[in-house]
Amino acid sequence: MMSTLVRPGGFAPYLQVTKHGAKSLLFPGAAEPAWGEAEVNQVSRCRPPFFFLASAPAGTRLAHTDIKIPDFSDYRRPEVLDPNKSSQESSEARRAFSYLLTGATTVVGVYAAKTVVTQFVSSMSASADVLALSQIEIKLGDIPEGKNMTFKWRGKPLFVRHRTEKEIATEEAVNLTELRDPQHDKDRVINPKWVIVLGVCTHLGCVPISNAGDFGGYYCPCHGSHYDASGRIRKGPAPLNLEVPFYEFPDEETVVVG
Repeated sequence: MMSTLVRPGGFAPYLQVTKHGAKSLLFPGAAEPAWGEAEVNQVSRCRPPFFFLASAPAGTRLAHTDIKIPDFSDYRRPEVLDPNKSSQESSEARRAFSYLLTGATTVVGVYAAKTVVTQFVSSMSASADVLALSQIEIKLGDIPEGKNMTFKWRGKPLFVRHRTEKEIATEEAVNLTELRDPQHDKDRVINPKWVIVLGVCTHLGCVPISNAGDFGGYYCPCHGSHYDASGRIRKGPAPLNLEVPFYEFPDEETVVVG
């Protein structure tokens, strides 16, 4: 704030008239100043004609004392309403309330975040129709011994072979050092009677023919890959054995693939 100090000099009478004139406008019941007739005549001769009109309203606001300060007592805690009482006496109770409110808000926020993340992850998972196609249930009683049946699973051919006792003994007796992709027959089957593999050649993705080839298992006529009755590559350009998908036996007559 900038303050200015001015020496009134000859304007002192006018300033006094202005001051009292403003008070008489603000407070109509205030008493008039007791001036002598000579003072009034002197002021009347020297002042401009518009003096009272211009100067009186300019002094109507003496200060900002007419602004009402709002009362926030309804929003304050009862422990701190008394200005003569130290707030330190109730600080522990108020701090406990703040901690409780913060903790409750944190718990609600964490639960809400967990719900949002769970819903977001669930929205990215496979739908019910896709999950239904991800598994296939096969009745094993429909496959005769020594035969192979082909099923469609996830858009790929699935070979399910019912092996004979002779085929089981033959495949278990194979020397692993002779294999390109060494894998024992017991590591490729859960039940020795059943061989379940994907009917996709590991060379270029062709579909082999079952019960064919030099080893009596599967044969890919496209490039001449021969697989045995366990689905292991024995001859030809294919580098790996036929893939074994995940499957389980709920009972002796049923297998679930996927």
